[in-house]
Amino acid sequence: MRAEKKFLTSEYVARLNASPFFIVVGYTGLKVAHLSELRKRLAQAGAEVHVVKNSVFSVAAKEAGIAELNGSMAGQLAVVTGKKDISAAAKAVKNFAAEFDKLKLKFGYLNNQRLEEASIIALADLPSIDVLRAKLLGLFNAPATKLATLINTPAVQLAQVIKAKSEKGAETGA
Repeated sequence: MRAEKKFLTSEYVARLNASPFFIVVGYTGLKVAHLSELRKRLAQAGAEVHVVKNSVFSVAAKEAGIAELNGSMAGQLAVVTGKKDISAAAKAVKNFAAEFDKLKLKFGYLNNQRLEEASIIALADLPSIDVLRAKLLGLFNAPATKLATLINTPAVQLAQVIKAKSEKGAETGA
């Protein structure tokens, strides 16, 4: 392998090792301006897209410990990687593919497990990890809030009764 290919391969190995996921997309017929727009959207989702030579990426994937890609690297492909949430990156890719039909979801990997197009779309439909955390936290806090309300209710009701009695006494005594 030539020095340039070794350098590119090592760059992609480092990128794959730094990312818990990657998504492979076909971009045949996509204009440079559209690819730039995709890059902007992915940057907002904490991800990036790189056009890659298929043979170089296949070698890099193998070196990174990813299972054999089984000849699925055909055509003009780009790879989306990121360090954050796969659902945000998948949502950006899915929405972009809906707008520009030249972009095609191919497959991906999440923690060395292969994802087909349907799985990536399902991940795109999930709320972001921050939203899921907030919902989970809300579920944990709900019983504590209900318990505090339940404990305080008799005291509040007693205070209301005493207040009503004192107001009634003040009316009759006035």
